Amino acid sequence: MKRLLLKGSLWALIMGLTLTSCKDPEVTEQRFLASATPQTTLYTLSEEGEILEAGTFLRGTEVTLYPNCSEKRGEERFYKVLVDGATFYLPEGSLSLDRRGAVREEAVWVRTPATLIADPERSTIAGFADKNAKLTVVGYDSLRHDGTVATYRVNHNGTEGYIYSKYTVFTPEEAALRYKADLYDPIHKAVRNSFGGGAAIGCDFYPVEKPTFENNHMPTACYSLYLNSGTGVLRNIESYIALAKESKINTFVIDIKDNESPGFKAEAMATYSPTNHKRAGDKEELYRKVVSRLHDEGFYVVGRITCFKDSYFVKDNPQCAITERATGEPFKHNKAYWPSGFDRRVWEFNVALAKESVEKFGFNEINFDYVRFPDRMTRVEDIVDYHNRYGESKVQAIQRFVQYACDEIHKVGAYVSVDVFGESANPGYTTAYGQYWPAISNVADVISGMPYPDHFSNGYYGISKPWNNPYDILYQWGLRVQERQNVTPTPAVVRTWVQAYNVMRHVDRNGIAYDAENVEKEIRGLYAAGLTGGYITWLASSNIEKYRQQLGAFQKDYYADWKAGEN
Repeated sequence: MKRLLLKGSLWALIMGLTLTSCKDPEVTEQRFLASATPQTTLYTLSEEGEILEAGTFLRGTEVTLYPNCSEKRGEERFYKVLVDGATFYLPEGSLSLDRRGAVREEAVWVRTPATLIADPERSTIAGFADKNAKLTVVGYDSLRHDGTVATYRVNHNGTEGYIYSKYTVFTPEEAALRYKADLYDPIHKAVRNSFGGGAAIGCDFYPVEKPTFENNHMPTACYSLYLNSGTGVLRNIESYIALAKESKINTFVIDIKDNESPGFKAEAMATYSPTNHKRAGDKEELYRKVVSRLHDEGFYVVGRITCFKDSYFVKDNPQCAITERATGEPFKHNKAYWPSGFDRRVWEFNVALAKESVEKFGFNEINFDYVRFPDRMTRVEDIVDYHNRYGESKVQAIQRFVQYACDEIHKVGAYVSVDVFGESANPGYTTAYGQYWPAISNVADVISGMPYPDHFSNGYYGISKPWNNPYDILYQWGLRVQERQNVTPTPAVVRTWVQAYNVMRHVDRNGIAYDAENVEKEIRGLYAAGLTGGYITWLASSNIEKYRQQLGAFQKDYYADWKAGEN
């Protein structure tokens, strides 16, 4: 790709330049192109002596300067330079003594609301910059091969921090734009905020570049077994490997932290939540062995972390919790205490734990669960305080957490998947707990719905006893997922949790058992709807005997069958 961009037929003028002020043309110095944008404007001198724009070239490029050969036009002096073998003129302000000085932005504007990072190594958070905010540039990290900056150091209303340049633009007019507003805005404006989760139009839908890592290949379809962090489960890893090798299973999802069930004594826990650290087992070597063995056998390994349901974190950080307005005490919901999804310290904790787990054990991917606010809260909204510092809606906060988590975890070479309730695939409204499918899918690498058949009420989607009709309910759900994916500019891979436990007795005492046949029906329903990213078994106990009973479902290559048109 040519880096030199010339205007019109000006190349002919370049070759016939005449100098009117060149005292010593043999003297040269080395300089670097500088600009407030990735491209530096080049000029040429016409036969009539006019300085004309000739095109652009990447800033940071080393050029040869003729310091004694220049032309003055008005108050500005243009110096002769040699750029990639051709002669041009540049104002002195477009030249730098070193490559570091090539970046001349004094300010940038926020196009996509973004987290300001205090310490890029530790992913700590300095603050938040909303759309249209003007940021004063005080530095940057590095200049990329295309002339863009990777990360700016900025000042925002007295707060200094780093922001990824991909979320910024060079003018307020650009910042005010929404991505393909004519196409997408009517879609998201039509989505109702029926339950207080927030307006869909308040989320950001600029395309997000999904990463690929040279030494970390995500299978096209992940056929996944879930393992909890129990010592008995992890120490029995050879049995799970043997079972998987009798099937098409190529992925394991292993708990790192569940609510009141931390897996190992992580440094992140010692820093952010000593109670999680105290209650965690001395299992670091066991985790290292388990992940290593799975990698040795060729499996893709995912670490699962619950985020905004964490009673131990709340015990250590009550100021970060959802609290009762009347007492100021943490609010207990569904037998647990919930850190607020608006609180940046809990964001930091879960991302720090994720990065540590990747770096220590080599997880290929981090799966975040409970990336939401508590459900069934509509009747108590007026008596709780979420401590919403930045005035965000719930759907905005959840999308922004996922954005922050992806940015930081990608830096250590791992993918990010996010679990969502099956309900979030429904059209027409945002959920009360802040999960809006297109907003999450647009940002995450993988989105994992949890459409367990026994979580659907009788008659849902017109299906009698959905829990007894796993194919039908998953197929109908999958069609709705496809509709959500179709209005997402850069949709995530869809890899779905499937019910691997028997129908709960409080749902139906006479419900069917989830054996190999019924688990297979679930997965077939997903693939028939075009959701081809794979599945994850949800069996909280991780009981290997139950998995053995379901082995027939795991022996099918659903993706190959789908390609062959057999689903």
